[in-house]
Amino acid sequence: MGNFIQIDKEIALRHFRPIEKFAHKGSQGHALIIGGSYGKIGSVCLSAKACLKSGAGLVTAYIPKCGYTIIQTAVPEVMVITDDYQDFITSVDHDLNLQAIGLGMGMGTQQETHQALFLFLNMNTVPLVIDADALNILSLNREWLELLPKQTVLTPHKKELERLIGAWQSEEEMIAKVQELSNAHDIIFVIKGAPTLIVYKEQVYQNTTGNQALATAGSGDVLTGIITGLLAQYHAPFDAALVGVYLHGLTANQAVEETGFNSFIASDIIKGLGKAFLSLQA
Repeated sequence: MGNFIQIDKEIALRHFRPIEKFAHKGSQGHALIIGGSYGKIGSVCLSAKACLKSGAGLVTAYIPKCGYTIIQTAVPEVMVITDDYQDFITSVDHDLNLQAIGLGMGMGTQQETHQALFLFLNMNTVPLVIDADALNILSLNREWLELLPKQTVLTPHKKELERLIGAWQSEEEMIAKVQELSNAHDIIFVIKGAPTLIVYKEQVYQNTTGNQALATAGSGDVLTGIITGLLAQYHAPFDAALVGVYLHGLTANQAVEETGFNSFIASDIIKGLGKAFLSLQA
């Protein structure tokens, strides 16, 4: 691997902002999680719950109508706004005062969703975390990168990254391509993998937490929720990405003694966040 800065506890603590003693839900930020489509509402449930468990004061999910009862039942602490359409998102219309938005998980790539994302990006000024299908839509419309707020966090796995930057022959070439895009648009990349890398302009950080237990459905949705939750609490985008990646991996390190690698699932990441936060501050 390249000569990257290692994300360990000391580095994570430098970028972490503890909750103020007299904080309340209003001071802890309001996050919006946008995503879901018929059959993929679970991704938004995971992301929204992880966002709350990361300390966001308020979380609202924006979903198609088919997911309303599911989210209200599965995550009662989360508020819900529904699209006019039943099965997927066709517009993003809200009047909320937000500190952070995470979007893309389970969203699908229907043409109407493309249009909804384009109109949303044209109007949005709130700090963003972009994942999953929103990344796939961006890769088909790379000129939309110009519409992203400065220091937007993109969280692709390797296949999503390849769609966005094209194929590469070596890790060095991949990093160079990512850095070029990061410099051109002032965006932060969280490249999910073993290990996960964070690339922001010339800086390349390599995470030291996590293991093969994280190779499970919904793991990335949870990571997006964690980063969005930290962003909502006024962490700088790079800090939110770095601390989020560290904590996400740490939950797997701490849980496998009980779960083993095979039986660890995305919900276990959320369940383990409390212990991870405690050990970060210990």
